Amino acid sequence: MGKEIERKFLLNHTEWLKLDKPAGKHFRQGYILTDPNKTIRVRITETQAWLTIKGISIGASRSEFEYEIPLEEATELLDNFSESKLAKIRHEITHQGKLWEVDVFLGENDGLIVAEIELESEDEQFDLPHWVAEEVTHDKKYYNSNLTMYPYKDWKV
Repeated sequence: MGKEIERKFLLNHTEWLKLDKPAGKHFRQGYILTDPNKTIRVRITETQAWLTIKGISIGASRSEFEYEIPLEEATELLDNFSESKLAKIRHEITHQGKLWEVDVFLGENDGLIVAEIELESEDEQFDLPHWVAEEVTHDKKYYNSNLTMYPYKDWKV
């Protein structure tokens, strides 16, 4: 069984803006199924696409099955079968040997930046980069599937 162990963090925007970071990759993704217990997502970049099935989160873990699919088919699924969508720019940054994926959201989620780190175990130790602020792993409003239905622009800050 596929398993994802992931923790999410908000960023210190000031530190993020000062950071010398690599160019990001544009992602479009949509949800064919959004249910509290499972999601089915299609994600595309300019050159690749994936179909991903995720189970319910328990702690920072959940089952995950991800399959690369033809870009043309993924575009059709995204455009014709997804109930909700979002777009973001993903930057991959390595900090002390660990890969951090930093998502800068676009459109209705503009202004939101979330960093994710995938781990081998829930109790794995790692160092936080100076540009990371508050952990939001267990706050469901930061789940990508929820951001498609309750976008950041509608939050009362």
